[in-house]
Amino acid sequence: MTLSTPPELLSALVAFVLMVGSTSLGIYVRPRLSEQHRSRETTELMQVTIALLVTFAALVLGLLTASVKQTFDRTAHDRQAFTLELSILDNCLNNYGSETAPIRDQLHSYVAAVIASTWPDEPKPTGVAIPDTTGMPRVGASPVLGAIVNEIGNEINQLAPSTTFQARTLAECIERYAQVLGGRLGVIEDARHDLFEPFYGILVFWLMIMFACFGLVSPVNTVTGITILLCAVSLSSVIYVIIDLSRPYDGVFSISSAGMREALTAMLQLSPP
Repeated sequence: MTLSTPPELLSALVAFVLMVGSTSLGIYVRPRLSEQHRSRETTELMQVTIALLVTFAALVLGLLTASVKQTFDRTAHDRQAFTLELSILDNCLNNYGSETAPIRDQLHSYVAAVIASTWPDEPKPTGVAIPDTTGMPRVGASPVLGAIVNEIGNEINQLAPSTTFQARTLAECIERYAQVLGGRLGVIEDARHDLFEPFYGILVFWLMIMFACFGLVSPVNTVTGITILLCAVSLSSVIYVIIDLSRPYDGVFSISSAGMREALTAMLQLSPP
């Protein structure tokens, strides 16, 4: 069994190495410059430039972090809302009567398949039939799951109510099914938000320039070395958080499967009135 390095950790480590390497390059170049390039006026200009770069980098990192966090929160909210709509649809079908038992079984299988495909590293749900999730995308649209949802809709529309209560309940179930379709579309669309890799590369390039300037103007001693290392570690951790948040179903800040598992358990325990 091979262990792969998480992409967010790898990206943070690469950024850290590049920032430290840029500082080392600046330290290496500095004593080799002629005296006119190390004058007080030149140093002051470098300090102003560094202040500008630091301010710009802070603004960009702050905005990027806020944007990714907002996207993560929206994804988590949409997943929770989708789970709630599935539970309400199941309860509506249960209220209709025992005739909907096959439809509810399909709905339970769908929820279990969503859990198994979205969180493949976790144990699969038990007590319910689960279609083969091999090859299903972890996020985004799945043709297999889409076919199950479509079949559920067809069977709901084919129900023939025999009482006024069933007719009203069927109308509610059809409306709830439409809400499920909308919630599923929202979850699928949320999966399209990825970190824009070219922009990430440009951001790291800016940070490399900034750290190279640090090396050109900073005195070579233990305190400045530790300070620059701590700064590189801090910025690398920010990059780690940004990339981790941009992958909502992986990493440290991943969305939990607990909500959908609890909903499925409640569905399986619900019996017709």
